[in-house]
Amino acid sequence: MSQKYDVVVIGAGPGGYVAAIRAAQLGLKTACIEKYVGKDGKQALGGTCLNVGCIPSKALLDSSWKYHEAKEGFKVHGIDVKGVNMDVPAMVERKDKIVKQLTGGVAALFKANGVTSIEGHGKLLAGKKVEVTAPDGNVTVIDAENVILASGSVPINIPPAPLTDDIIVDSTGALEFSTVPKKLGVIGAGVIGLELGSVWRRLGAEVVVFEALDSFLSLADEQVAKEAMKTFTKQGLQVRLGARVTGTEIKRKQVTVSFTDAEGEQQLTFDKLIVAVGRRPYTENLLASDCGVDLDERGMVYVDDYCATSVPGVYAVGDMVRGPMLAHKSSEEGVMVAERIAGHKAAMNYDLIPSVIYTHPEIAWVGKNEKQLKAEGVEFNVGVFPFAASGRAMAANDTGGFVKMIADAKTDRVLGVHVIGPSAAELVQQGAIAMEFGTSAEDLGMMVFSHPTLSEAMHEAALAVNGHAIHVANRKKR
Repeated sequence: MSQKYDVVVIGAGPGGYVAAIRAAQLGLKTACIEKYVGKDGKQALGGTCLNVGCIPSKALLDSSWKYHEAKEGFKVHGIDVKGVNMDVPAMVERKDKIVKQLTGGVAALFKANGVTSIEGHGKLLAGKKVEVTAPDGNVTVIDAENVILASGSVPINIPPAPLTDDIIVDSTGALEFSTVPKKLGVIGAGVIGLELGSVWRRLGAEVVVFEALDSFLSLADEQVAKEAMKTFTKQGLQVRLGARVTGTEIKRKQVTVSFTDAEGEQQLTFDKLIVAVGRRPYTENLLASDCGVDLDERGMVYVDDYCATSVPGVYAVGDMVRGPMLAHKSSEEGVMVAERIAGHKAAMNYDLIPSVIYTHPEIAWVGKNEKQLKAEGVEFNVGVFPFAASGRAMAANDTGGFVKMIADAKTDRVLGVHVIGPSAAELVQQGAIAMEFGTSAEDLGMMVFSHPTLSEAMHEAALAVNGHAIHVANRKKR
């Protein structure tokens, strides 16, 4: 006799494990299936984000930035440090400890909330049955009232740059370098490419980033993207736009990359090459042919605004469905689905999902940018405040970038917040909260912000929208 659950979740990443925990909290008998195995050979919960994505990359970003600061940035504070060296294996080991602590934390949360954790590969069958293939090959079938698909995504591979064990790697392999490559190539100037390129550039690698598009950070505000390009160039990242990789060849433990750009066909040789051209939904052997779930032309599971698939009682969340591939988007979808299964009228505001790039300076935005609003014919006002005018940023010797706020010209309602600079990821969340509650720029300008803080830049940008900034010259109204 097969087991029966109210909710069965396939995948224990940010969407899946959060959905499972919330469902259990709501009194639903819940199981979560995960097949991923960590470095220790044991099941590791948390998905790409905790194991080989968001968390480990931030650990390396922070470690590499502290090294850079000790080597280059302490002198201005009167701190003289000599003989600074980076122990790369120790840095990677620290990253691994953080990963293990967090993935173990998810297991503890499952236990605390009564979620049954099942190790193996999950496959949706017809009739909301889920087939589980254990690591030893044993197959069982679970009955479910509701199924949540949360199998996530995997890196996209490209024919011109087939992966190898240690020279041509994807984002996962780039987290495991044991030494700093003298020359590093990165294919893709998106979030992953820029973050990983930044890590190894800070540690001394000569880094070239190939971007096939002619524009840089096309999803970001154009003013922010322009500032970012200027800053990264100053940091030593060589970003080549309009550079399409056509082939690779490995000789003597180096890789020669052939590419075409405005100057024609060219070649460059590297010690390592990271392929970071994006991710695709992972649906391999996930859906039986008769299960009834539909995929769209991009291979994503088709869902409605509430993440319901074409089969009643079957849902899908996270990277395998429409929308940005972001861990926080996945988690909130998981919560929404769990609550809707439990009978609550939960919904999610897809217009206010923040995006963050954890380079230094950080880049973050939420809502609409100028280009989008112009295309929609919306009249707007803009307020910008540079961190160069922030006392707190000056004290920290971190004055690059700015806060930019966009508000409706008629209603003054905040439509977008774009930040490049220190703590951008934290500051943009203030904008997201304000926008969720329909706040106007004037409302934010009337609030009292503590001094001295980086948050004051948000306050001044709000004041600048209507020409009322105090600590920077106001723009003339258009």
